[in-house]
Amino acid sequence: MPDGPQKLFDRELLRQRRERISATLCDYDFLLQRAAIELDERLDLVLRDFPMALDLGAGNGAMALKLLARTDVGHVLAGDHSLDLMRGLVGVERLICDEEKLPFGEASLNLVTSILSLHFVNDLPGALIQIRRALKPDGLFMAAIPGGQTLIELRTAFMLAEEEILSGVSPRVAPMADVKDYGGLLQRAGFALPVVDSDLVTVTYESPLKLMHELRMMGAGNVLWGRLKKPLSRPLLQRVVEIYERDFSTDKRINATFEIIYLSGWSPHESQQQPLAPGSAQTSLAGALGACALPDRGGENDEE
Repeated sequence: MPDGPQKLFDRELLRQRRERISATLCDYDFLLQRAAIELDERLDLVLRDFPMALDLGAGNGAMALKLLARTDVGHVLAGDHSLDLMRGLVGVERLICDEEKLPFGEASLNLVTSILSLHFVNDLPGALIQIRRALKPDGLFMAAIPGGQTLIELRTAFMLAEEEILSGVSPRVAPMADVKDYGGLLQRAGFALPVVDSDLVTVTYESPLKLMHELRMMGAGNVLWGRLKKPLSRPLLQRVVEIYERDFSTDKRINATFEIIYLSGWSPHESQQQPLAPGSAQTSLAGALGACALPDRGGENDEE
C-alpha cells in the first residue's frame, strides 16, 4: 500500500517490470535513443567542461554512453534504481540511485542528465530540488520527459471504450504535464535560466495491439497505484481496438503520438545573467516597439 495520498506510482512494480524487459530493451529503445541524441547535440552548444556528470535513471545507458564519448565530460556516473538494468553498461561507474532519494552531497556534480524516467517520480518538485542541490554552482541539468500529448490516441480510445462499456473511466496512463508546467517546476526548484521546449513524434504501427506490446517491452506499462488490478476484459480490449482503428488510422496503419519535452536549467551562480530590477529599464516598451518598425502584415493570421 502507498505511504500516503501523494503516492501516484508503484515504483517497486516499475522496477520489477523494467528488470523483466532489460535484456531486450535495446530492441525497443528508439525513443530513448532519440532523446539521448537530442541532449547530446544540445550539449555541443555549451562551451564548458563537466568534470563530474550523472545520468539519472540510466537504464540501458543510452545517455550515459553519449556522455562517456564526450571530451568535455570527465567522470561519468550512471544511476538507476536497479543494478540489473545497467548490467550491459560498461565504461562508466554504475550505482543504485533512486530518483526520489539521491545519495549525493550538496554541490558535488557538474552535470545531471535524465531521459524519460522522471515522469515516474512521485514527488517531481522534490526530485528537482534534490538535483539542483547536488549540482555545483553554475552546474547544468538537462532532461527529456514525456509531455501531455503522449499516447493521446490510446488514451482517447480507452476513455471512449470504458465510458461505453463500463460507464466510467479507470486510471491507465500516467498524468503528464505540458511545457508551461515544467517551466514553472524548474523555477520552483530554484534553477536559473530555465529553458523548456517540446518535440512531437508520430509513429505508425500495424495495430493497437502491436503498440500495446511495444509499450510493455519499453517498460512503459501502467504502474499507477489506482490502476485496476484485474486483467483487461476481452470485450473492452476489442472495443478499444475498434475505436483506435476507426479514429486514428492512416493507410491501414494506426498512428501513435509521443511528445518529448526537453528541460534545462542551471544551478544559480553570480556570473549568470540576472534579470533587471523592476523600474530600472531605460527605454519604455512602447518606444522599443516603435523603434522596431514591425511590418504591417495586412491582417494576416500569424499562426501556422
